[in-house]
Amino acid sequence: MTDHRRENRRLWNAWSDDFQAIWNANTAEGEAPPAPSPFGPDAPGGRPAFFDGVEGRDYVELGCGGGQGTVGTADLGAAAAVGVDFSGEQLAHARRLRDFYGVDAQFVQGDVTAVPFADDSFDLASSEAAFQMISDLDGALAEARRVLRDGGVFVLSVPHPLYEGLDADSATFEGSFYPDGPREIIIDEEYGSQMVVFDRRVGELHNALEAAGFDVRRVFEHRHPNVTESDPADSDLPDVLWDVPRSARFWAVAR
Repeated sequence: MTDHRRENRRLWNAWSDDFQAIWNANTAEGEAPPAPSPFGPDAPGGRPAFFDGVEGRDYVELGCGGGQGTVGTADLGAAAAVGVDFSGEQLAHARRLRDFYGVDAQFVQGDVTAVPFADDSFDLASSEAAFQMISDLDGALAEARRVLRDGGVFVLSVPHPLYEGLDADSATFEGSFYPDGPREIIIDEEYGSQMVVFDRRVGELHNALEAAGFDVRRVFEHRHPNVTESDPADSDLPDVLWDVPRSARFWAVAR
């Protein structure tokens, strides 16, 4: 395992409890823990017309974290739902979420550049934000293609490079649209590790998906959820957030 992977895994093992507490903040008010599926009707951008549903299909979430996508997709009726992540602490949260919902889902510790499943194991795959932490993008996409059957659907979502380089308070772009290496993010010095990420342009990701054996059918650049649900006049968020996409979401089909 390379140094940046070790650093990211150490960070997520240390940060996991606090991160999931933020994710589940509304449960203190009696709400169920959120488990949104990337294939659900309320997912950013909705579902494209070519997609005919989850029910009866085998699904894997690559970099599943706390298992929200895996559990949400199992709840939609997937025949099999599997989450893969390198953080044991995140997987512990994922298993608790599975038990809360009472769905049939499996969680496996592993790396998305070496997915521990045979070729042609799944009909559906997704990844939310995890591919930003991977240096070997081509290798990870090749693994996603390898475990998908022909015609399988892959939903890849990553933080948008414009958002990642934005200083929202000053409404200025402080990063680089053409980074020449990884970027480090300090979450909290108490964790003792930093997040190492690799910012990539939308076109770069699109081309890499095509080269890995996917047909990209749709690209959707969407605002932050807190923005889409708010009016600028009624929000304390910086106004520039209404003008910049939060993430880029790709719908691709394995060929």
